Amino acid sequence: MTSGTLITLAPTGAESAKVDVPALPVTVEEVVATARDCQALGAAVLHLHVRGTDTRPTLDLPRVREVVAAVREATDLVVQLSTGGAVTDPADARLAVLDAAPDAASLSLGTVNFGRDVFYNPWDLIVELHTQMQQRGIVPEYEVFDLGQLATLARLLERHGLPHGGHVHVDLVMGVPGGMPGTTAALAACLPALPPGATFAATGVGRTSLPVMLAALSAGGHLRVGMEDTLTYAPDEPVRDNAQLVARAAGLARIAQRPPLTPSEARQLLGIPVPTPVEVPR
Repeated sequence: MTSGTLITLAPTGAESAKVDVPALPVTVEEVVATARDCQALGAAVLHLHVRGTDTRPTLDLPRVREVVAAVREATDLVVQLSTGGAVTDPADARLAVLDAAPDAASLSLGTVNFGRDVFYNPWDLIVELHTQMQQRGIVPEYEVFDLGQLATLARLLERHGLPHGGHVHVDLVMGVPGGMPGTTAALAACLPALPPGATFAATGVGRTSLPVMLAALSAGGHLRVGMEDTLTYAPDEPVRDNAQLVARAAGLARIAQRPPLTPSEARQLLGIPVPTPVEVPR
């Protein structure tokens, strides 16, 4: 159990439409403002799905690079790009986001139903993402949607070695229709299957957000919150903004006597080097 809590913010996702959720940050300016506000409240990692000028999800590399650069200029957050994209995105486009040189990136460990859709993650894509990140110096966050995917992680590490930085960090994504439920029992079932020395965070989708946070904190885990995962703060109460979700997570972490980690502490935990300041010529 670490003495602090790593809080990851997932502010946008690829599922919700701006017209339906006006508070969703989709422009570069909205993402930067959200990132800045949420860092001040306790977030240390920013999990990014990028939107185009039409507000729709995009993996267009110039746009991805623009958002990454803007967040880095405005904050100290660890920038973690999603390689999952939308369920309709092809594998080559998902791999290409690594060209934007994020600090970290998600790596989904198996195919899973997303409601009526299928999120396709075959073994060869998993291996390619893992080895590409090793070669590029990008730290993966292994996304686990069901218990059996932890067996896939063990096989991946045995055959292809530890990730860049040497530390294994897993995100248990719970409550997706088609994946494991967002319950304490499901979270507890995953813990013995984590690789030795690994840390974990947990994401509760929808109404499972609060119980999953409480279960994760009680088990020494970390937290991911944001409007990608839940749009309801309480029954019949829509989320006001991402800052509201980060503030709640940070408050619960302090109650658990494991206050939020700073971005610098998060980098140390995950094996991500602290950026070297760029000297401006005089």
